[in-house]
Amino acid sequence: MQSTPAVRLLVLTGLSGSGKRTAGHTLEDLGWLVVDNLPPSLLPDLIEVSRQREFNRVAVLLDVRSRSEFQQIPEAFATLGEAGIVPQIVFIDASDETIVRRQESVRRPLPLQGPGRILDGIRRERELLAGLRASADLVIDTSALNVHDLAARVTVAFADEDEAQLKLTLLSFGFKNGIPIDADIVLDVRFLPNPHWVPALRPQSGLSQPVAHYVLGQPDAEPFLDHVLGMIRLMIPGYVREGKRHAMVAIGCTGGKHRSTAIVEEIARRLAVDGTPAEVVHRDLGRE
Repeated sequence: MQSTPAVRLLVLTGLSGSGKRTAGHTLEDLGWLVVDNLPPSLLPDLIEVSRQREFNRVAVLLDVRSRSEFQQIPEAFATLGEAGIVPQIVFIDASDETIVRRQESVRRPLPLQGPGRILDGIRRERELLAGLRASADLVIDTSALNVHDLAARVTVAFADEDEAQLKLTLLSFGFKNGIPIDADIVLDVRFLPNPHWVPALRPQSGLSQPVAHYVLGQPDAEPFLDHVLGMIRLMIPGYVREGKRHAMVAIGCTGGKHRSTAIVEEIARRLAVDGTPAEVVHRDLGRE
């Protein structure tokens, strides 16, 4: 007897203007079957059709256009669970300021905006989507990302079907530009001396050898790296056991140019020696 092909279901949701469609288009380019704005009650039917047609990677975009349909999500997920399907939820988010700017540029109202302000529509969407965001397996904050950056993040997360490994992202950032809301762990390296105050190093970044040598040569740098690497090595197998497939460790300094960049690069280098690949993102490099 021929076995029924397993179906991997990805539920892609988030705020209007956050970049869901860019993420959806990227998944299509990666070979996923992408269905936009399907009523949640039809999710079990979609899985059955996908099995019959041997589509083994299916993504569904759920957003607030469904409105009253959102109350059917728990029942639909329960039905899927009985069939052995556990949806992976990806939530695309962005700051209020970012969404306002994007919506003003396209001059279109938000679905729940009504006669009020854009911020009113954002608030209503956040309330309606709060449950899905809290349950999300992966949250991607696009506030500081362009469409190419978002496509790259989605590609790293979903380009292959290897479920055995955790996809780790190491992100450097500057506290002055805000803490990344999609980080699982946030660490602060502002306790290290700042190369900004060394005139010869100020114009360079943590990607340059002189800055990296200065940062990594500080007495407290090596103990910090040892502790962080030990923590990451401990967490990775635990995350995999618990079914978590994506994790982000964010390391911040004042502006995201010198210390955090150098530290992230060194952590990635040492993990690579262990055979643990990590995506490196320098969020604020070049923003100073």
